[in-house]
Amino acid sequence: MSAADPTSQEPSSKAAVDPDSLEVVAGAGHEKIEGWVPDLATPEELRQALEQAFDYRGDVLITRKDGSQVEGYIFDRRSGNSLSDSHVRLLPKSGTQKLSIPYSDIAALAFTGRDMAAGKNWETWVRNYWERKAAGDKNISLQPESLD
Repeated sequence: MSAADPTSQEPSSKAAVDPDSLEVVAGAGHEKIEGWVPDLATPEELRQALEQAFDYRGDVLITRKDGSQVEGYIFDRRSGNSLSDSHVRLLPKSGTQKLSIPYSDIAALAFTGRDMAAGKNWETWVRNYWERKAAGDKNISLQPESLD
């Protein structure tokens, strides 16, 4: 087929490509759940809350059915057929050894710690760098925020 043929399947070298029109997947959205205390009335609500706790980048407070509490960062969860076969693993804030708590022992859950990644993105980080450079700062080093 010739270049003048309107039915030609070859792309025109002069056609502009808009990269935004190529996006086919929406960006990730994050809920603000800091301070949330989910209702754990059913096993499914408990499972869903623990999935969100696993994705959370802050500490959570787990209250066990015996009344004891542990606060820390959930780094793993193992979902089994029943609540007693499912476990959540966390690093306690107190610095003791990693704990594994069966879902069946959990009475309450609270998202107590600050979500360390909330509102953070690469563009904000880079913009901060260029603003400081334009202001004449020397020896610019962008460091992550303290976890304290």
